[in-house]
Amino acid sequence: MLAVLLLTGCIANGGGTQATSTPPPLTVQEAPASNAPLETTQASTKIPVYWIGRSKEEVYLYREFRDISGDGNPVTTALKIMMAEKPLDHDFFTPWQEPASLATSISGKNVITVDISRDAFNSNLDAGMAQRAVQQLVYTATAAASSSGLINSGQQIQVVILVDGHKDYMAFGQVQLGEPMTRDASLVAPLWIIDPQEETTLPTGLVKFNGRSTDSSKPIAWQVLQDNGKGEKTSLLTGQTQATGEPGQYGLFTFGATLKAGQYEVRVSQVDSAGNTIATSTDTRLFRVG
Repeated sequence: MLAVLLLTGCIANGGGTQATSTPPPLTVQEAPASNAPLETTQASTKIPVYWIGRSKEEVYLYREFRDISGDGNPVTTALKIMMAEKPLDHDFFTPWQEPASLATSISGKNVITVDISRDAFNSNLDAGMAQRAVQQLVYTATAAASSSGLINSGQQIQVVILVDGHKDYMAFGQVQLGEPMTRDASLVAPLWIIDPQEETTLPTGLVKFNGRSTDSSKPIAWQVLQDNGKGEKTSLLTGQTQATGEPGQYGLFTFGATLKAGQYEVRVSQVDSAGNTIATSTDTRLFRVG
């Protein structure tokens, strides 16, 4: 009834709250140099947007691609989506509020300036969540600029956040703004599913799954479950695959399954050196076939 298509490096086996720990506040002076690679330029009507999500006791940044229309400023568009809309994946969220004003610009030195009104910060956050919210903006702005070809992704990109045109605003009362900031690679999710996106409907037959891992040396354990429509899920297929790329570096992974019509969930997790799945690296997607 179900069969899995093994791609390179895949092994298939048929088979049946808010974060409790928060890291110290991040100040601009302590922000590490970014080693989180930027998105590549693409000719597409989709734009990358980052959200916050929980994986067990950890809280990370996750990326989705959103459809856009028109030829407006892609950085401004992405940030408006991040602040005013909800993520497709129900496991993600944003603490930002829709601002009364939002403007962006890019200098010739790969510095993105974002000027937003203070009503965007109308959420009560602890230091750890405020740190992630600010990095959510940094990641989204740099991703939108890089993927649309507005900046050179081979160079370091910085983001300056102004509030009502002024520096030194304390974001959510926790993080001081106004100085150049870069991506903090420690806050991005260890892995996530790129395709399919949440609640996508796909044709019956071969379904291809694509994702991204921060460490190509760690195998990726995957599982496809079927939902009976009553909230009960049954495991149908499990397997492992390996992300491409140099060990310890970012890489992409892929695998596939041939599925009949129905509702499904796919789960992926990194695997440690002992062969155990790392619970805090798990990502899931709900999708339909047929």
